[in-house]
Amino acid sequence: MSPRKGMPSPRLGEGEFRKRFLDQFQDPAFDPLAAELDKVAAAAWDAYAHSRKAPRTRRAGREFADPDYEIALDWLNARAAIAAAQRRHDEATSPAVLLINCSSRSEHTCPGEMSKSYRLVEIAREVLGAPGDVRIELLDLSRLAAEYGRRIHPCKACFSTSPALCHWPCSCYPNYSLGQVQDWMNEIYPMWVAAHGIMIVTPVNWYQVSSPLKLMMDRMVCADGGNPDPTRTQGKNAELAQRIELQGWHYPRHLAGRLFSVVVHGDVEGVESVRRSISDWLCFMHLCPAGPNAELDRYIGYWKPYATSHTDLDGDNALQEEVRNAARTLLDAVRAKLAGKLVAAGQELESPRQK
Repeated sequence: MSPRKGMPSPRLGEGEFRKRFLDQFQDPAFDPLAAELDKVAAAAWDAYAHSRKAPRTRRAGREFADPDYEIALDWLNARAAIAAAQRRHDEATSPAVLLINCSSRSEHTCPGEMSKSYRLVEIAREVLGAPGDVRIELLDLSRLAAEYGRRIHPCKACFSTSPALCHWPCSCYPNYSLGQVQDWMNEIYPMWVAAHGIMIVTPVNWYQVSSPLKLMMDRMVCADGGNPDPTRTQGKNAELAQRIELQGWHYPRHLAGRLFSVVVHGDVEGVESVRRSISDWLCFMHLCPAGPNAELDRYIGYWKPYATSHTDLDGDNALQEEVRNAARTLLDAVRAKLAGKLVAAGQELESPRQK
């Protein structure tokens, strides 16, 4: 079979490319550097015109299917960071928990006010930090909106062509020829891998998860059946990847067995459906729910003014305690698993439907 084609080309001519490239230098402080920027634009055009996605590579070596394949140094560095995180996960004798704030709101950008999600994360962090032996890592996705050079680029849906084409970790980025750089995911993957437990706290945005969370979710697809050896597909050779899949693909679950907690809050609609969608997503990746008390969906200031929502949270002592209980449940489950006492019935069964 051959991959289906027929969409119009997105390629730019040199004039439009240079315009878009130079648009990022609108500050008058760049005006004296016009000659230098012109040279930089010419170099960027050359990279784009010749599609130099990964200009720095080396020979893959004997641990890969094709030792002679020239593989991107960026990808090798990301792979090494994941391997180190996996060793920390496997060798740990005390719990490691990843807390994720999924709201894009913060006082450091346009909204001018912190998010309620961040406050709930801080409540959970206090609980997890109290015993003194828990390694806590905070992933604050609000930095996508507030911090220079923080990006999560969209998933290109390689998996839908073939799981063999979706590499673990993702090899779609950085793409220097398209200017798709500063991607955060190569730092985020090891955070997930090192953790024994993951706690996600998110608001509801338009009946759905927040945009930062959705970007991360989509880019986590490579953790759920993705190919750990890009040399098998000669990089992004779609036809080769499809042939490999049809020969039989084993769908390696790179995050299987980790425990999770999900806390979803909203103001008028959607908390239950969002909580369920996140939980279903995590279970599909073969992560395990920590327990009923670890999953929570609640409204804060139901149909009340947005301006008083933080005050409403101040007064909702029950919700605050429920978040504490979610964190306690996650920690209890992680401790039980590390001690070999956590039983998840059916965990060893093989599903007849992988994807």
